[in-house]
Amino acid sequence: MDWNSHTGILALVLLTAAVVLWLVRRQYRALLKAQEKSSEVALREAELGLREKESANAVEFRSKAVEQELKARELAQLESKILLEREQLELKAKEIEEAHGHLKSHDKDTEKARRLYREKLSEVSKMDAEEAREVLIKETRKECETELRSLRQEYLSDSESTIKEEAQRILLAAMQRITSKPMHDASATVVSLPEEALKGRIIGKDGRNIRTFEHATGTTLLIDEAPDSVLISSFDPVRREIARIALAALLRDGRIQPASIEEAVITAQEEMDSSIIQFGETAMRRLRLNTMHPEIVGLLGKLHYRLSNNQNTLEHSIEVANICALLASEVGLDPRIAKRAGLLHDLGKAVDEDFSSSHAIAGADIARRCGEDKRVVNAIAAHHKEVPAESVYAGLVMVGDSLSAVRPGVRTSSIDSFIGRVRSIEAIAQAEKGVSEAFAIQSGREVRVIVDPGTITDEEAQRIARRIRGRIESELNYPGSIEITVIREQRYKETAV
Repeated sequence: MDWNSHTGILALVLLTAAVVLWLVRRQYRALLKAQEKSSEVALREAELGLREKESANAVEFRSKAVEQELKARELAQLESKILLEREQLELKAKEIEEAHGHLKSHDKDTEKARRLYREKLSEVSKMDAEEAREVLIKETRKECETELRSLRQEYLSDSESTIKEEAQRILLAAMQRITSKPMHDASATVVSLPEEALKGRIIGKDGRNIRTFEHATGTTLLIDEAPDSVLISSFDPVRREIARIALAALLRDGRIQPASIEEAVITAQEEMDSSIIQFGETAMRRLRLNTMHPEIVGLLGKLHYRLSNNQNTLEHSIEVANICALLASEVGLDPRIAKRAGLLHDLGKAVDEDFSSSHAIAGADIARRCGEDKRVVNAIAAHHKEVPAESVYAGLVMVGDSLSAVRPGVRTSSIDSFIGRVRSIEAIAQAEKGVSEAFAIQSGREVRVIVDPGTITDEEAQRIARRIRGRIESELNYPGSIEITVIREQRYKETAV
């Protein structure tokens, strides 16, 4: 190897060392810059931490200041309360002193009364026995008039409360033994169609099919009320159910023409008659009643398709029968008579327009014609107080009917009828002389009457409550019971300045 080659290698080594040195210096500078940045970040974080501590200390200081201010206010309020209580104690002390003075004056009055009685005794000693007796009776009656009034009111209230407690016990014992269920069992009046094209087939050529169907069933078909469905309209729920069964059978068969419509209606009528008898017999089996006239059994089955404020009338009648039977057992009456009266009390709702009287009178006429017991007939006719009650069973039916109708959620009524009932109750109460205000509360289940204490005494307030009860019972039609509370209160208020 010659000198030139050695020189080239050396130059290459020196160049490599210079490059490495340059790279090392560059990395060193980058490292220094990174350390400077991290130092700056750490410094900033330290400054932020210091600021946060300062703000936290400031907040803590402010909160302590607020707490001290609140404590100072509480102490001031406590001090004012103590001062107020001290003033009240001083007033009570003055009242006690005044009462003590009244007692002293009362002692003086008592002493005067003693002297008066002694003088009267001396006068009595000069009378005969009959005159002395009459004088003593008059004086005793005059002196004890207030005590006699309070004793009379106390005994009356005790007897009323005892009777009320016993009635509540009997009602609770009967109701707790019945497991009730909601009765919102509305009949379907809408028949769904598999396809929209079937509406044309139901109408038929020139409307022959729909006219035949409406004439045979006594209902009205509303075709265009909703898509893919037909609405059956009729005031008679039995006819509406027959029409629903017949239309469903025609849709399943597919042949919709006048002849097939008449056949389907006849078949539906037979099926309906069988179903009505089955519902009536099922009700009798549930109540363990063996003998019943066939006409009554059919009418009971029709009650299944009738509703009263969305309550199934047949289920309502069965529930009333159970309640009446349990109440009769509690009070020592015949539960079988009570059960029949409860089951048949709404029988008149199943009859047609041939009966022009109310459902209670119509049901009683049917029961009488079918050979029911006269106590059952009277209970049916009197359960709405249209005729006088001739036995206790009428009262049992009234109680059972009310209990079944007022269970929470069992019936629904419109807002207009509710508002009208509340206004009528308040109007009856405000019509009494001496009543200043009257409020119907708890959805019309209670009415509170405020009377003028200056013109109305306690006995008159009780008579007002009884008159209001009588007017509500005779003039209004309402489910359940209405509690009447008459308030007579006097308050004396003075302001010391």
